[in-house]
Amino acid sequence: MTKNLSTVQLGKTGPVTARIGLGAMGMSGMYGQSDEATSIATIHAALDSGANLIDTGDFYGMGHNEMLIRQALADRKREDVLLSVKYGALRGPDNSFGGNDTRPAATKNFLAYSLQRLGTDYIDIYRPARLDPNVPIEETIGGLAELVQAGYIRHIGLSEIGAGTLRRAAAVHPIVDLQIEYSLISRGIEAEILSTARELGVGITAYGVLSRGLLSDSVKAGQQFAPGDFRAHSPRFQGENLTANLQLVDALAKLAADHQVSVAQLAIAWVLSRGEDIVPIIGSRRPERWAEAVAALDIELSETELAAIEAAAPADRVAGTRYATAMMAGLDSER
Repeated sequence: MTKNLSTVQLGKTGPVTARIGLGAMGMSGMYGQSDEATSIATIHAALDSGANLIDTGDFYGMGHNEMLIRQALADRKREDVLLSVKYGALRGPDNSFGGNDTRPAATKNFLAYSLQRLGTDYIDIYRPARLDPNVPIEETIGGLAELVQAGYIRHIGLSEIGAGTLRRAAAVHPIVDLQIEYSLISRGIEAEILSTARELGVGITAYGVLSRGLLSDSVKAGQQFAPGDFRAHSPRFQGENLTANLQLVDALAKLAADHQVSVAQLAIAWVLSRGEDIVPIIGSRRPERWAEAVAALDIELSETELAAIEAAAPADRVAGTRYATAMMAGLDSER
């Protein structure tokens, strides 16, 4: 598949990226088992389509995701790819999460391992996965700025932080983008965070555009998820919450049918319509799913059609929070 994707600059100080990027998290077990050969084929399909931004985290599969990406990029030119890496999440051998550590010394340590696993001498965008409550954001950004000066990272990004924290961070060093969940049914950033990012010239890389598969044809009523699948612990996918949320998806499916597109494509097109400073990160795990996502770039929606989409799936009718209670408590963006 070859397609000339349109490009945008990521924030006012960032690199040029294709209009959509590939999120690799699901290739390392976060949504159940995945096949490495298929995952690599998906990465190749994304690059061959004209995409250049690949997003990962050093804690995805405890390094597995980065090593998978290294394998996939072995025959590609490094300069043709933008690697976005999240760090700081502490993991246990039982797959548990143990908080975050973004001290400058810890940041250097995380980075050293990522560079080795990815087989590169620099990372394009490096970002703490979450705000560390024990480290002032100014200290974290100061440490990252030193790594920019040393050439180990090209740009600094952030993830799931609130408007006030974003202002404090940007006062220390330019921030190219804020990676945060944004979808038709997760619209919390519209209250304050999005306007603040735009004021500061910070781009948005939107993850969860398909709400972890909810806004697609892959989730069914009463579906049971494997214990290691994120959705097995996500409130939106449990019992009556899932039933209620699938009613919203059914309403969207009727509108999608009118456009002769899938619900997933309609959901991606809606996020794309929010502004060129928003780059959706699509977590495809198979080449055909990536092709489906790329096709969403061709969908044009009028203001009337956008209003109908939002009326079919009002954000205030979504049942359940986007993370379990303990994880929601750690989101600076939700405070």
